[in-house]
Amino acid sequence: MRLIFMGTPDFSVPALDALHAAGYDIASVYSQPPRPAGRGKKDRPSPVQARAEALGLPVRHPVSLRTPEAQADFAALHADIAVVVAYGLILPQTILDAPTHGCLNIHASLLPRWRGAAPIHRAIMAGDAETGVCIMQMEAGLDTGPVLMRGETPIGATETTSDLHDRLAAIGAELITATLRDLPNLTPVPQPDNGVTYAKKIDKAEAAIDWTQPATEVDRQIRGLSPFPGAWFEKDGTRIKVLGSMLASGSDAPGTVIDDAMTVACGTGAVQLTRLQRAGKGAQDVDVFLRGMPTPPGTQL
Repeated sequence: MRLIFMGTPDFSVPALDALHAAGYDIASVYSQPPRPAGRGKKDRPSPVQARAEALGLPVRHPVSLRTPEAQADFAALHADIAVVVAYGLILPQTILDAPTHGCLNIHASLLPRWRGAAPIHRAIMAGDAETGVCIMQMEAGLDTGPVLMRGETPIGATETTSDLHDRLAAIGAELITATLRDLPNLTPVPQPDNGVTYAKKIDKAEAAIDWTQPATEVDRQIRGLSPFPGAWFEKDGTRIKVLGSMLASGSDAPGTVIDDAMTVACGTGAVQLTRLQRAGKGAQDVDVFLRGMPTPPGTQL
């Protein structure tokens, strides 16, 4: 089977590796163009481009797929199918129709829940008990296509977006190879109309912690926004990101540190902060953080 792979971030790399290892004829890899990064702001290739080049695969990174030239170049690859995972560009109908068997998307949620840009973050922030990956036939609507295969996984009580991201990427890699292997025998299942939710893009304005919220909400915010953009609070004028937390017992005025282990009172209940990061510093477990920035009980955050 001759295929085109389309992806950009780290999440996409395990699927590319799995398809390459399975021996598929990857005609081309499409990825977002290199972006300025680092202190020197030099153009840096995406994780998918870097991995594809390491595997010796041809890479294309058009700015848009809406031009006749880009669409002609895509069609000229004569692909049987395209595999799309977190690519980052909208695929026009001409692109969707070009491969013989269309385009398949690896989506990190149990559709129709959490269609859209940030399904992993939103599942944690909403307190979902489980999530998963769907292999979906792409159509013009936003993540509306029928599902060919799905895999579920529970969300742990202390899991962050980073933790879940890596597990779902591995599940997606397994599912896409299984889907392509069994494609002739699979029946696409239309998504139900009930249960549709949308995972809007994460806004940095969501990251400030409001300690007057219930502890369950604060804990989900912290874990859902870890590692990026990172939920934060201020102490003595210094902004501190919180990258890990767990629910704890205790009460006091919201934002008050109530013990020596960085447990903070919320509107109801409390959360223990387990991993923190000061501006310009690396992330630290709470015991290391407290040695560098003592925060005794009674401190108001």
